[in-house]
Amino acid sequence: MNINHAILHVLDFVSCENTYSVEEIDLSDKTAKNYVVRLAGKALNDLDAKRGEFAPESRFVNDMHAYLAGDLDFVALSRGVAEYLARELGHMEKPVSTDVLVVDFQDAQVKVVNEMTDEEVAARFDGREDRYLGIILLESKQAYVHDLGFGEAGERCGIERHRAVLPNPSQKISTYAVVNLQTLAVTFADKPRTIDGAPKLVIPDGLLQCSIEASSKENFAAVAEVVEAVAEEYGANAAVAVSRAKAYVVADKDETTGEPLPWEDDVDLDELAADVFEDNEVLRERFKEVAQAYELPERVTLERKAVQRVAAKHKIRTDTGIEITFPAEYSRNPEYLTFVSEADGTYSIQLKNIGHIENR
Repeated sequence: MNINHAILHVLDFVSCENTYSVEEIDLSDKTAKNYVVRLAGKALNDLDAKRGEFAPESRFVNDMHAYLAGDLDFVALSRGVAEYLARELGHMEKPVSTDVLVVDFQDAQVKVVNEMTDEEVAARFDGREDRYLGIILLESKQAYVHDLGFGEAGERCGIERHRAVLPNPSQKISTYAVVNLQTLAVTFADKPRTIDGAPKLVIPDGLLQCSIEASSKENFAAVAEVVEAVAEEYGANAAVAVSRAKAYVVADKDETTGEPLPWEDDVDLDELAADVFEDNEVLRERFKEVAQAYELPERVTLERKAVQRVAAKHKIRTDTGIEITFPAEYSRNPEYLTFVSEADGTYSIQLKNIGHIENR
């Protein structure tokens, strides 16, 4: 990841004094840079991130255009964001002191030139590589720290409470926005806050002025629920059907040719149903009907690189108490895993080509 710009503003609602930085974070400081990189990465790759589109009247879009055109510099842009958030959060009954981190970054994988395709080289040099603006709210935490001092007899160690501790970078970020500066696509997370006596989402409703659409995780959960419902309705093996849906979503190679597949964020549900239910036209048509009842569009937004983290493996539990976790792609590969429907209505699971077994 390349950090182009990063700045931190402090909204202190305890002392009622906000500090708006006039200089960017010194990224030569490895500790600071590592903290920024980890937070930006978590915001960019959060499966729970909602999606949105800017409203035509969004003031933030105008700021984005001005920033990209060079008419508004990074520090001024970030200060405008922080001042707006200070006004909004300050109207809460019990405002929480918050640091506002604003980051201009690129999610670039480190590659040497001879490992890159011609397309990747061209993208890097003509500015088509994805570039983002991240806005991350870091609510201050209270923590206890040791206090070193001197008493009458000499050195003394005490305990005191520190009220301005930043969240650990491993913690989940509850409020942020990420804007793709090429496409102006928006992802965000927020939580309702009571502002001026009414609940409000300050990121989509106030700062960005954008729509609120389901996350990739929510979209995939809905698709999996439809697949499971259709399979159970027609007596098919729901475990196999859902695992095949997962395998379809995360597939990175063509099963026939073995060639790499292009990553796409939109999944055609007709094609998914054809893959999951194969030649069973009845189940495919029923899938389409149930998907419409769930109000799913024909193409569902599933950021595959993110969904891989939850769909790459499938876990099942039998009524006999046995739990099995396996790569979703194995549901289509009888060399490793087979589900057998027995004559008495029960199922058998065969695990094959196992070279070694470990206790876990």
